Order: sequence, then C-alpha cells, then structure tokens
Amino acid sequence: MPSVKVYNTSGAEVGQMELPEEIFGCEYNEALIHQAVVTMLANERQGTKSTLTRAEVSGGGRKPWRQKGTGRARHGSIRAPQWTGGGVVFAPKPRDFSKKMNVKARRQAIKVALSHKLANGEFIVLDELKLPAPKTKEMAKVLDNLKIDNKVLLVLAGECEDVKRASFNLPNVILAKAENINTYQIVNSDKVLVTREGVGKITEVFAQ
Repeated sequence: MPSVKVYNTSGAEVGQMELPEEIFGCEYNEALIHQAVVTMLANERQGTKSTLTRAEVSGGGRKPWRQKGTGRARHGSIRAPQWTGGGVVFAPKPRDFSKKMNVKARRQAIKVALSHKLANGEFIVLDELKLPAPKTKEMAKVLDNLKIDNKVLLVLAGECEDVKRASFNLPNVILAKAENINTYQIVNSDKVLVTREGVGKITEVFAQ
C-alpha cells in the first residue's frame, strides 16, 4: 500500500499516511491521460467562430469591369476572397467540438494522474490547513514553508472561505474541491497539495 509523508503548515514532518492502492497505486497510462485531457479541453470550446464566405458577403453582384480591354486583371465580383472586404476561403462556421469519454475511463484517468504525482514526489499532504487570517501573505508563507514555488493544485475537502480568499491573488495556486478534480488540473500542476481530510474525500469519491 502506498504511503506519503504528512506535513504541517510550518513545513515540518508530523507523520505518515497510508493511501488506498486502488487510487494511488495505478500503473501509468499516458494514452488514457491524453484522452481525458483532450476530451476536457475539446468540451470547453464554444465552437461559435464564424466568418462569411463569398456567397454570404453583401454586394458584388455586378462584374466590376469588362473582361477584356482594360489592361487590368479580370474579375467577376468585388466580394471574391482576394478583394478587401471579400469573403473568406473555407470560412470557419459554428460547430460542436465536444467529445465523449466513458465515466469509468474518466475516473480511471484521474486515479492514474494522482498515482503518477505520488510516484514522482509531487503529492504533498498537510495535516490540516488553518490560517491565522484570510490573507494572501499567510497562504504564501505556508507555500514557502513547504518549498512550493511553482504551480500547485490545492485540493479542498469542502468550502473553506479563508483559504479561498488567501489564495485568490496567488497566480500559481489552483483551487479545486476534492470531488471535482479532473485530470487536466492534476497534470497541468507541478504539485498537488491536499489535507488529510481532502485525501479522505478523494478516497470516498473515487474508491468505487
């Protein structure tokens, strides 16, 4: 059974914690993680971009000048793509970019990503996260004590307004609830920071 060191907000080690094998002991599967990330990013696309083709641009119904004898290039419409104000060749149109991924596969991708973070020493567990005041400097001090100076995914077990307010102005902190974490958030962060309570919530949600 995998285990991880537990730290306090001062950065001192206060114990060890065993983690469930079915969540934190999965074999790395790059293809599954890739599928989960691509699916999520595709589903976030609005797909609303749209420009006009030459058939949709107004005007240009008359031939601008006669075919021969002017010394200029022949043209049939001032709304052709080579003209300023003309239509767009192969114009992008609204479309649905969404992809489907089975729920079991999506959940497994999260487990694989968490296991990979743990194996690489990028999964940090806090005994508890209580701040003296909901201020940015207090949260920054905790991260400094834990030697975290890059992008970190902070996983909360529930609503914690003090931590949210203290983390709001820290650009390297991504907040997420334990039940709502996704593969992209995990792989897009350099480290994952979670409390004991958060680990319990992750186990409750994903150990099914």
